[in-house]
Amino acid sequence: MPTSDTPNVLLLHTDQQRYSALGCAGNDAIETPNLDRLAADGVRFSRAFVQAPVCMPSRASYMTGRYPSELGIFDNGSPLPDDVRTLPEYLGPRGYETANIGKLHFLPHAARDHTQPHPSYGFDHLEISDEPGCYPDAYRAWVADQDPDALDEVSVGLPPVAKDRQSESVRTEIEHPEYRFPKEPVPFGADDDLTHTAFVARRTMDYLRQHRDDRFLCVSGFYSPHSPWVVPQRFLDMYDPEDMSIPDLPDNLEERRADLSADSPEDPTFSEEERRGAYRGYFAMVSEVDHWVGRLLNTLSELGIRDETLVVFTSDHGEDLGDHCSYGKGFPARDNVSRVPFIAAGPCVDGGRVVDDLVELVDLVPTLIDAAGGPVPTDLQGQSLAPTLAGDDCLERDAALTESSDGKILRTDRYRYIVGTEGEERLYDVAEDPMEYEDVSGDPAYDEALGTCRHRLLQRLSAIDARRHRDQPVAY
Repeated sequence: MPTSDTPNVLLLHTDQQRYSALGCAGNDAIETPNLDRLAADGVRFSRAFVQAPVCMPSRASYMTGRYPSELGIFDNGSPLPDDVRTLPEYLGPRGYETANIGKLHFLPHAARDHTQPHPSYGFDHLEISDEPGCYPDAYRAWVADQDPDALDEVSVGLPPVAKDRQSESVRTEIEHPEYRFPKEPVPFGADDDLTHTAFVARRTMDYLRQHRDDRFLCVSGFYSPHSPWVVPQRFLDMYDPEDMSIPDLPDNLEERRADLSADSPEDPTFSEEERRGAYRGYFAMVSEVDHWVGRLLNTLSELGIRDETLVVFTSDHGEDLGDHCSYGKGFPARDNVSRVPFIAAGPCVDGGRVVDDLVELVDLVPTLIDAAGGPVPTDLQGQSLAPTLAGDDCLERDAALTESSDGKILRTDRYRYIVGTEGEERLYDVAEDPMEYEDVSGDPAYDEALGTCRHRLLQRLSAIDARRHRDQPVAY
């Protein structure tokens, strides 16, 4: 049975949710009452940064407690080796029943045969679905059980990379819509309760009911608010595109936007109308997740295990939403992409607080091990935030590191420093330029700040290397 010293853990993570896509983060335009309630009851880390700006390396990092450079995974398409220890492999031996429901994305999905068994990665129970309705996976099996007539309506479109890489041996007869990206949001074609988000939430609720008397770790992976923005109409109706407030583009990007629109009218134009539509669809998908988070929290209460369950909410990275004439994620990992929601509430949490210190998602695994009674293995590269959750001062960290195959990114309290693989540098004064539009690396007024950031990055990378070598066994 779970206790306050060994709580249940319910880890909820979305895909591509920027830090500001929460009402409690000061965004008055978005409706997230349930996540706001979770934050009010718990601790919200307002400046949490992922260690990679794309899905697979980020998830591999925060589910193992290791930096991408330690794992050797920097890009999508690089599988997590199944001999690398993951969160369930730390909590399982401590008496936890472990499950993953929904998106995990430890393996490439485009060319994989989804009818074949998936490596367990330490989970006792797996219901993997990395893309909504695209493959013959756990989600489509669930829809077939709920309403087989809806199967032709639930795919959000085969990802472009899958069209190029799928072999004939794994092609299926699934009907896929052709959604041009980006475009205006699209209403979900089947019943509202058959979306991928609903699948993750409902199967999680089933799991909670089945394991109410066990000590469990349940990891629930939502695909939303990842594009394409396909979402039930009732959530789209919550937002009027004319009322969407979007950042103005600086002159240089406005010129680039105009050139893009003239050169390739069928490609993204980044027009104000297009960007308002993107914001509308994105916010609607976040609100759908919020709705189901509310259902999950209510289920915990109905089962009488809310006070015994540590609930954590976060995301693998953010989304640019056209704010730099780009959609999606990736290098150079500005705040819109590298900074994510991070909320924890439940036992061992002194709630009602916002922590503004810099934290990294590589801290997640050591934090949950510590919250589950520890001890935290010394070879993990993150640091436990469990004392902070309990009310102590936050750990001291002067910068957050994000790694990419295109370079390294250091986010300090005030600056974002970027160095590319050819040695090219960029520096943004986030305090003066929060959207990170102006590179000040060539401004003599910032010479001292540039030098300090270089020094801090070298220190951080050297410390990671030193720890890696320190933890290797020595032959005597």
